[in-house]
Amino acid sequence: MASADLRDELLCSICLSIFKDPVTSRCGHNFCRLCIDRVLDTQDQSGDYSCPQCRKKFPERPVLMRNINLHNVAERFLVTERDQEKITEIYCTYCVDSPVPAMKSCLLCEASLCDKHLKVHIKVGEHVLSDPGTNLEKRKCSVHKKVLEYYCTEDAACICVSCRLAGEHRGHRVEMMDEASEKKKKKLRNVLQKLTAKRKETEERVQSLEKSRKKAQEKASEETKRVTALFIDIRRRLDNLEKKVLNEISRQEKEKSLSLSDVIQKLEIKKAELSMKMRHIEELCNMTDPLTVLQEPDTGDLCDPEEGGGDEDTGGHDRQRHDVDDRDVAVISDTLHKLFDIITDIKSGIYVAVPADILLDVNTANNNLHISDDLKTATLTEEKQNRPETAERFQYNQVISRRRFTSGRHYWDVEGSRSVWWSVGMCYPSIDRSYIGCNNKSWSLCRFDNNHPSVIHDSKVIRLPDNISSNRLRICLDYEAGQLSFYELCDPIRHLYTFTATFTEPLHAVLGVWGSFSGSANVNCWLRICR
Repeated sequence: MASADLRDELLCSICLSIFKDPVTSRCGHNFCRLCIDRVLDTQDQSGDYSCPQCRKKFPERPVLMRNINLHNVAERFLVTERDQEKITEIYCTYCVDSPVPAMKSCLLCEASLCDKHLKVHIKVGEHVLSDPGTNLEKRKCSVHKKVLEYYCTEDAACICVSCRLAGEHRGHRVEMMDEASEKKKKKLRNVLQKLTAKRKETEERVQSLEKSRKKAQEKASEETKRVTALFIDIRRRLDNLEKKVLNEISRQEKEKSLSLSDVIQKLEIKKAELSMKMRHIEELCNMTDPLTVLQEPDTGDLCDPEEGGGDEDTGGHDRQRHDVDDRDVAVISDTLHKLFDIITDIKSGIYVAVPADILLDVNTANNNLHISDDLKTATLTEEKQNRPETAERFQYNQVISRRRFTSGRHYWDVEGSRSVWWSVGMCYPSIDRSYIGCNNKSWSLCRFDNNHPSVIHDSKVIRLPDNISSNRLRICLDYEAGQLSFYELCDPIRHLYTFTATFTEPLHAVLGVWGSFSGSANVNCWLRICR
């Protein structure tokens, strides 16, 4: 089939354009969905439904079925036609010897005209001009072969003058094509404006979702690293614990084996002595001469229970056995305690699910602390901040968070400048504005002596055994479980300490910045909430 013939088969009889979302009526004719819907919407007012092409009547609004095959063919044809139009240039019909690009096409004459022939052409008779095109036939009525000049609003179809005066559109409300086109363009511009706004809204939504997806990916990556590091640390601690227990078992086995060997050796000697005495007594018992038997020394002490050798050896062995058994129990108990600590760390490290968004409350900050504009960093400064003195402001270099925690599992990271005295922790809002940790309403981890940390609650100080080498910490809160844990963000993550309590009030995060170890000017003394 030729391209022109195929195009005719793909034209909607209402709009005379290539099908867009074609549907099939009950009589078998195809239309653009939008075109036939407009026609049927107009017919809804009278309730008299008919096919715009064959005029077949329907008692009720016909059900339209989407023609997927025709849709696919139309789409492919349009793509092919666009490609051809890109490479096809329209030339003047009358410039045969030397092709000249056409300026206009005459619909009546079905000819394309260059600038020279156009000037001559418009001087003779009436002509209908349009932009240059190869398929001028589509701009004429398929019935009367006249130029399409009008638009029937009732049937939503482009018609010629004969269709309007004597054809099937006689008596219908019609408009000039230019007028109808402008009205349609106006509606399309309104639709375009709405679609543009919706597209912008959709783009913003997509961008927001992309950011959320990226954030989720980054969070998952961070959590993967954190959990991986946590399990590396757990495996290391379990391996160390296993080695320690196995070494202790081996040591006790050797000690017990040596002890038992010594006892066995003594008992073997004792057994040999007893065997000799038994043989001597048996010989006496078998003698027939009474004088010989009676002249032998008295042998009653051989079975005297007060003789100490065997019993003492046996008693010493029993005591030793009990001591070893006690040590075995102690090793097992110690192992179970360490396993419990590891399990607690696992729970604290893995099931902390919500990173907390912490902002510092300037209204509580001591006047020696400068709070950054993003409310994330507290910096010690020699210049007083001149904030008003209020009951909620700390007397010393501390500040609490705006956010309070009343439930759930949360964590946040804190980063500080090196060689700085600092304290981090949590407190109830009802705390007096003195030092955190020095009452029963606050819990803190402090570093006041180089890198040696301590934990403080209710003025009870516990010095931690290991130094802190990293300048980043993680604070984990499990409100319902009553646990506040501190971790050093090194490789791998290292658990420092866990407070256990029954929380009875909301909790606020606390930062304290106290100065540098060197005692020099308070420069670069700061703590920052990292997340």
